[in-house]
Amino acid sequence: MPGHVLAIDQGTTSSRAIVFDAEQRLVAQAQREFTQHFPRSGWVEHDAMEILGSVVATAREALAAADLAAGAVAAIGITNQRETTVVWDRATGKPIHRAIVWQDRRTAPFCEELKARGLEPEFAARTGLLLDPYFSGTKIRWLLDHVDGARARAERGQLAFGTIDSFLIWHLTGGARHVTDVTNASRTLLYDIATNEWDGDLLDWLGVPAGLMPDVLDCAGDFGTAKSDLLGAAIPIRGVAGDQQAATLGQACFAPGMMKSTYGTGCFALLNTGTDRVPSRNRLLTTIAYRLGGRTSYALEGSIFVAGAAVQWLRDGLGIIATAADSGRLAAGADPGQQLYLVPAFTGLGAPYWDAEARGAVFGLTRNSGPAEFARAALEAVCYQTRDLLEAMRGDWRGAGDTVLRVDGGMVASDWTMQFLADILDAPVDRPTVLETTALGAAWLAGWQAGVWPDADGFAARWALDRRFEPAMEDDRRERLYAGWLDAVARTLSRRG
Repeated sequence: MPGHVLAIDQGTTSSRAIVFDAEQRLVAQAQREFTQHFPRSGWVEHDAMEILGSVVATAREALAAADLAAGAVAAIGITNQRETTVVWDRATGKPIHRAIVWQDRRTAPFCEELKARGLEPEFAARTGLLLDPYFSGTKIRWLLDHVDGARARAERGQLAFGTIDSFLIWHLTGGARHVTDVTNASRTLLYDIATNEWDGDLLDWLGVPAGLMPDVLDCAGDFGTAKSDLLGAAIPIRGVAGDQQAATLGQACFAPGMMKSTYGTGCFALLNTGTDRVPSRNRLLTTIAYRLGGRTSYALEGSIFVAGAAVQWLRDGLGIIATAADSGRLAAGADPGQQLYLVPAFTGLGAPYWDAEARGAVFGLTRNSGPAEFARAALEAVCYQTRDLLEAMRGDWRGAGDTVLRVDGGMVASDWTMQFLADILDAPVDRPTVLETTALGAAWLAGWQAGVWPDADGFAARWALDRRFEPAMEDDRRERLYAGWLDAVARTLSRRG
């Protein structure tokens, strides 16, 4: 029985394919970036067919780099950028419009209309989410209302909706399966996370025909089989999870009270609350962490829209660093006598503020402020925002009191950033030896379902620590810095007071 697993990690700026062996070791990988489209201010789109091409290409490249025949792969696991929305023609498989990305803010006015109708409490109670352009449901409505003939075609059953996982599975299986997993479904504003089904009222309120929706499966299950002409052999697809839930699994956060934070384009912290579906009083999200064997585990989630994207801004927008890795070294040399605060609300602020109209600002500038101070402010902003989330989680659930934060994503390679994170949180930060936790989580789902990888306990036993960062900052300095951050955010919010 083959023990290799192929993980497809379809992210916001690139697609990657990673081959893991029977011992869960990374054997080979391939990556391709794809085009980011910004047709208007606040709008972000992707070409879903370009994404599909990048996924197939990287899968082939990773198998070739591993010198592995496709027939030696036991299963495929898929993890994906969540909330990004595709509507396609069931007959041709072609999208009716470019995909609307999770960062896109075009549906903010419609979200405000729904709030004015007093519907946000209903959405929150059923979905665990807030009314924000971030989620898929209002994006579907926009596509149906703005693409000629789309709504009529949807009503006739000619169109299909999916997040990126669903779109990929449709094409990998030759249109045989229109499915998604429970974690991606839970991010649409259309799925009741208590009853685990699409909600008719929510569909009606958003004007989305039920016939558009995919079937919803557990995270580990039978998602169909990738066609042999794509990868060289027919390979079963056995695991799917949205990227942040996949990272939670990859970090082996199976027990209530365990918490992970992923630092990619954005930052997403999930706190496992087990079978407790904890409503948030602090504007966090109550979401599904995973569902295995029909048993649902929930999480509190805080979503930060800009994390690594702030470092990309330093590189591409300001031109003060050549590579992302330069940011930590530059920040370490910043003038300790200056304290800049960057509030990176480039596309609004996420949790716990949820202000779609806020925009970025820098506070504390002096004549001597330069590249090093900007680099430090960008990295510190990610850490301050993480504390915002942890404070909210502690206010919502008693199990969040003394958590250790497990971290992953590109930014965690910076020792400087991770130490400041531990300092400002006043909590230990654990960096694992395997940083590809998102792909690893998807691979575990597929490998376990295929019967070639261990169960959750066996998988968790293999989690290994690279380094623990312990807080070392004095209490008064920590609280003074964080108070300055809160003041900067208050000055940035579009709705003050």
